Amino acid sequence: MGGRRRGGTGLLALVLGALLLLVTACGGGDAAGSGKNGGGKKEGGAAAENSASQAVVTVSPKDGAESVATSGALKVTAAQGALTTVTVTDSKGNAVEGKMGAGGASWEPVRHLSAGTKYKVHAVAKDAEGRESAKDTTFTTLVPKNTFIGHYTPEDGQTVGVGMPVSINFTRGITDPQAVENAIKVTAVPAVQIEGHWFGNDRLDFRPEKYWAAGTKVTVELNLDGVEGRPGVYGKQKKKISFTIGRSQVSTVDASEKTMKVVRDGKTIRTIPITAGAPSTTTYNGEMVISEKYKVTRMNGATVGFGGEYDIKDVPHAMRLSTSGTFVHGNYWASSGTFGSANVSHGCVGLRDVRGAGNGGTPAAWFYNNSIIGDVVVVKNSKDKKIKPDNGLNGWNMPWSEWIK
Repeated sequence: MGGRRRGGTGLLALVLGALLLLVTACGGGDAAGSGKNGGGKKEGGAAAENSASQAVVTVSPKDGAESVATSGALKVTAAQGALTTVTVTDSKGNAVEGKMGAGGASWEPVRHLSAGTKYKVHAVAKDAEGRESAKDTTFTTLVPKNTFIGHYTPEDGQTVGVGMPVSINFTRGITDPQAVENAIKVTAVPAVQIEGHWFGNDRLDFRPEKYWAAGTKVTVELNLDGVEGRPGVYGKQKKKISFTIGRSQVSTVDASEKTMKVVRDGKTIRTIPITAGAPSTTTYNGEMVISEKYKVTRMNGATVGFGGEYDIKDVPHAMRLSTSGTFVHGNYWASSGTFGSANVSHGCVGLRDVRGAGNGGTPAAWFYNNSIIGDVVVVKNSKDKKIKPDNGLNGWNMPWSEWIK
């Protein structure tokens, strides 16, 4: 009897010991109450990693907005975090260039947006824990009721002389010239500083400080689409053109000596007897650029303030030097002895020629055939004032210091 009791007590102790071991094992080694539970920390870290980012991305204008202004409306900001990625593209996938604010707090486009265009915005920001928050929106810019474009010269692909500026005449008067000028980019290879200058509120010319170097390649980018040139009037033009500067040719007319010296690439290739403006109708002094060429044209004094003094319907080999009517042209009505000896014109530069422009051997024909749009004709020693820089493509008559103001 006693032996059986001892056996029962041993079995009970064995069972209790096993239970105690099981409880200790489940304690994860924290039986001493230290609180250093590795398993608990892992579970807490996982929870933190999976929690939402605190960064808040805001896009203005709101998602789905329409008739959005092309300037000043688009802005992306981040609160409780910093922007890491902002991409804005139009419906064709063209990216909008932008600039990030300090610390990634904001993003804005560097230029205006195009009108009547749908844009897609994708922005990502990170909070202090490195967790990302993203936002995707779309909006559409306004369709303007009133628009303007710029008529430009020279033409795309043209080869022109070293004096040729980029000249743009706008169809509406511009009241925000800086916005319009910022939307036009003129570059050259080889590179040279090129600056714009406004003549009034509807004409903008670009040129370097000195004549272009022969062989220069010039590119003009007109990004006027969406520019608010005046209140409620937007540009609708987006175009890229390029032209080439040909050989250098600068011809100097000495009104006193009554000669024209033609210099090409630094060498005099011909000196031509001329007749300049008569004492009562002198020729402007200054640097003038050939802007148009006509093998035969009509010249009517009534159109340039001379009443009915002349109306010649077949002036040969005429090349325009000013808007006000200064030309270098062939003259068949004066005697051959006039050229080089007397100034008898109404302000133009005349060269000996024949009626009909059919003789390619005359001085006027030679000069016409050896000149291109953009060549420079300088007049000196005339008893007249210097031509105004906006009278034709003649901005070279303005000092560079004034041009860049």
